Amino acid sequence: MTLRLYDSLRGEMLPFTPLGSGPVGLYVCGVTPYDTGHLGHAFTYLSFDVLHRYLEYLGHDVVYVQNLTDVDDDLLRRSRELGEDYLALGNRNVTVFLTEMAALNWLPPDHFVRATEHIPQMQELIGQLLERGHAYRGNGYVYFDIASWPNYGALSRLDRDEMLPIANERGNFPNLPGKRDPLDFVLWQPSAPDEPSWPSPWGAGRPGWHIECSAMSTAYLGPRFEIHGGGADLAFPHHESEIAQSEGATGERPFVSWWMHTGMLRYDEEKMSKSLGNLVLVRDLLGSWPGDAIRHYLVSHHYRDELAFDEADLEASALAAARLRHACRLAEELEPLAPALADPGTLHPTVAEHRERFLAAMEDDLDTPAAMPELHALAAVCQSATDDRLRVEAGWMVRELGARILGLRLATVPSLREAADTAEAVPA
Repeated sequence: MTLRLYDSLRGEMLPFTPLGSGPVGLYVCGVTPYDTGHLGHAFTYLSFDVLHRYLEYLGHDVVYVQNLTDVDDDLLRRSRELGEDYLALGNRNVTVFLTEMAALNWLPPDHFVRATEHIPQMQELIGQLLERGHAYRGNGYVYFDIASWPNYGALSRLDRDEMLPIANERGNFPNLPGKRDPLDFVLWQPSAPDEPSWPSPWGAGRPGWHIECSAMSTAYLGPRFEIHGGGADLAFPHHESEIAQSEGATGERPFVSWWMHTGMLRYDEEKMSKSLGNLVLVRDLLGSWPGDAIRHYLVSHHYRDELAFDEADLEASALAAARLRHACRLAEELEPLAPALADPGTLHPTVAEHRERFLAAMEDDLDTPAAMPELHALAAVCQSATDDRLRVEAGWMVRELGARILGLRLATVPSLREAADTAEAVPA
């Protein structure tokens, strides 16, 4: 079997092949911590957590980088509204986010990086863009010149008339001073009197949003790496702009081999978002449901599909996760050392068949909705078979696939306090 992943840029599923003999580079756009995260964020990060786990299950070394956008228009605006230092506000919300994700058994990235700690790398890229004729200065700003990049729009497949309103909705200001084109995006900007500021060759100021991820991803993964992910709403303008400025600065293509985007979470027939106020918060769900129930619910949906939140489905996932957990306990009681029996070449044919179907689904662009029934079929075998060895193999295979790949704990779920202790250990 060969893992095939959907690439948003090429618009098709293609066999996954690492760029070289080194680790697989995985970069996922992280939170802007101006407020509490919601279930839509958890869907994105757990989807890429499954990818991370599966790549490692296949034997790949992975260097996983996730950023923290701790200087940004939204964060600064919220800081101003609350009268709170922007870094203190961000740190408070990041602590909540990490605690919630630990409760959902999220594997922390190898590098959890802050924009504010990578200003020199951003300035270096901006300098390269100016030198190569992809950027220009105007009224204290530095802008990317989209006219210099004919492929702008290739990822999103949007024409110009479609781009501008979406860009304006997602952080673009078309009438900033010195702009040649309303779609030209900010690389560097003057700071307002109450905003953080860093010295630069173009005047004191702060970075634009898009340049932050280009600088942080290339700092840890190089000018070319395998996978860049995020929510579907980041494809334009954020990821589109990342491609243009990264390849424009380094001259190396493609910047990323696979662009992967998760579907949006909907609630009451609308996209879940802070601006609409229709949020389902992870911290609220964790007050009523174990982490495995929430994780089971989310990873039962394909990462590229839109997901309409339904609490009845969450309740069903809680029961399903409990059945998986029960199978694992039965197997352990029968044979505590049974992991030694999990050699695929010696498995009972029934167990081997469900395992093969599970892995075939995962190879098909991480088709977790097709993989999950195989996990539950194994749990049913463990609970109903009369052959003790078959029951043991089935139960331990539930743990092997459900825990190692799908990330279910299948054990006692930690309290939020224990999750907070785990969150504090996330690398900076």
